[in-house]
Amino acid sequence: AWNQTRGAGGVEFPCLGQEGPHVITRLSQLFVRTLRDDPADAEVSSHRWLVRAGYVRRVAPGIYSWLPLGLKVLQKVEAIVREEMEAMGAQEVRFPALLPREPYETTGRWTEYGENLFRLRDRRDADMLLGPTHEEMFTLMVGDLYSSYKDLPLSLYQIQTKYRDEARPRAGLLRGREFVMKDSYSFDVDDAGLAASYQAHRDAYIRIFDRLGLEYVIVKATSGAMGGSASEEFLAVLPAGEDTFVRSPGGYAANVEAVTVAPAPAIDFTDAPEATVVDTPGTPTIASLVAVLNAEYPRGDREWTAADTLKNVVLKVTEPTGETWPLAIGLPGDREVDPKRLEAALAPAEAAPFEEADFAAHLALVKGYIGPGALGKESPSKVKYLVDPRVSSGTSWVTGADEQGRHVLHLVTGRDFTPDGFIDVAEVREGDPAPDGSGPLALARGIEMGHIFQLGRKYAEALGLKVLDSNGKLVTVTMGSYGVGVSRAVAAVAEATCDDKGLAWPLELAPYQVQVLVTGKDQEMSQTAEDLAGQLSGVGLDVLYDDRKASPGVKFTDAEVLGMPIAVVVGRGLKNGVVEVRNRRTGERREVPVAEAVTAVRELTGR
Repeated sequence: AWNQTRGAGGVEFPCLGQEGPHVITRLSQLFVRTLRDDPADAEVSSHRWLVRAGYVRRVAPGIYSWLPLGLKVLQKVEAIVREEMEAMGAQEVRFPALLPREPYETTGRWTEYGENLFRLRDRRDADMLLGPTHEEMFTLMVGDLYSSYKDLPLSLYQIQTKYRDEARPRAGLLRGREFVMKDSYSFDVDDAGLAASYQAHRDAYIRIFDRLGLEYVIVKATSGAMGGSASEEFLAVLPAGEDTFVRSPGGYAANVEAVTVAPAPAIDFTDAPEATVVDTPGTPTIASLVAVLNAEYPRGDREWTAADTLKNVVLKVTEPTGETWPLAIGLPGDREVDPKRLEAALAPAEAAPFEEADFAAHLALVKGYIGPGALGKESPSKVKYLVDPRVSSGTSWVTGADEQGRHVLHLVTGRDFTPDGFIDVAEVREGDPAPDGSGPLALARGIEMGHIFQLGRKYAEALGLKVLDSNGKLVTVTMGSYGVGVSRAVAAVAEATCDDKGLAWPLELAPYQVQVLVTGKDQEMSQTAEDLAGQLSGVGLDVLYDDRKASPGVKFTDAEVLGMPIAVVVGRGLKNGVVEVRNRRTGERREVPVAEAVTAVRELTGR
């Protein structure tokens, strides 16, 4: 029997052997407009093609509207996330995006988030915020409803829009100020329970990212403003990613912020040469200093290198409260301070380089010639002095003598100066040894897709989330926090699969699995295309039918830009009884008899 199905444009399509209607979307009626030119602010391919293909539309920096095609992809990502969260036993809730100040004030994050928080006041002059994340809300809700260990373990999640006032929104959906995120939280009575919940979420994440079809790596990460202990990131391995991570042949993997450098073994400095101040005029940089050292003060065993020098970088640290204090970081002269590692080490505080006014307020600091003698909490400058772990006891350095045009040779750590402590913020380099001894590190780029934390009791203690344990004793609940960037996943998949012609979606995420194109005005061609569209829909495929009165060239170009996985082209071959089936991902094309077209598409799609 034939079922009659009405298409989006009002034409009825026959769908063979199916119960119920199968809607065929006609491109002539779809709310979409492809663009010839790249958006002016496009930095990465996914941003370029998602805008040009009419999936998203920019509203303001870091803020995008979702058009029908983009929303379909977003919803398919959400469906995958929901299925895997439900499969692991998590239950879905939904909190408002508009939230009161008080819970965030209690945990300290009203201040810690600093300028990243969208703040506003209502008509009663009460402070509100747009939620950047919802630990406080989940904690309070569980505390309101549960009071016994018998209620735990519990895992709750939501898929919600989040808001963060990024200083530099970029790359389209990859770093926005409004974005869709899945955040979930586990609640357990003890640490063993937290470890089990963490592993269950980790396993669910592996299934999610496997289904998204992304090449990804799980890396050790820092917790940042979230707090907690164990923390891992799921990074999509893509050159366009703004996150740098490392991995070793032996299996070590970490975000660069989480890489640790073991302090070098202490060196016996009993026979070390005495520290000597020498003239080094015109040497405010490491390169100029090394050149003068080799010319004027050559050493007998080898040449001086930048690694022999101790560079002291002075910063002004600003706390979320607005309080500022000076910090000097000492590190080998052949290394630079990595801004991301510094940010992670100081969070939630922020740091900026010393400016002229800052130097004027600290006259003991001679710009370009700063040495340990002018640094340290006990020094007249009161500048806190932290050094790289490589600056360990007994190591000898060339560094500033705190006088214009002068440096000191053979300054030994532990003999001639003692820092206030250590800070591990120097850049990580290709070939550096892995912290666990598993071989040299290789650097790669990635996009953060998910982040999981063992939060512990930070939020439960702040907000009073306690339950009675099996002995009737009141104990603080321990928590985990787990996030997936849902809208970011759309961009990451687009980035991973697009080419120089447009988008190229995998079957599971494509808005439509099949696009049917008719390339002539002949009535038989149109009828055949409509029949095939109906039959393909009838076997359960999502079909986009390009019925526009446009040239074949325009239709082929748009099909490549839009990126549906399979295209069925009804054209000149119809006079010989064949149509063309194209695979967007592989570029394969083949002609098949009209009667076998549906079978050929089903083989490609597995339907």
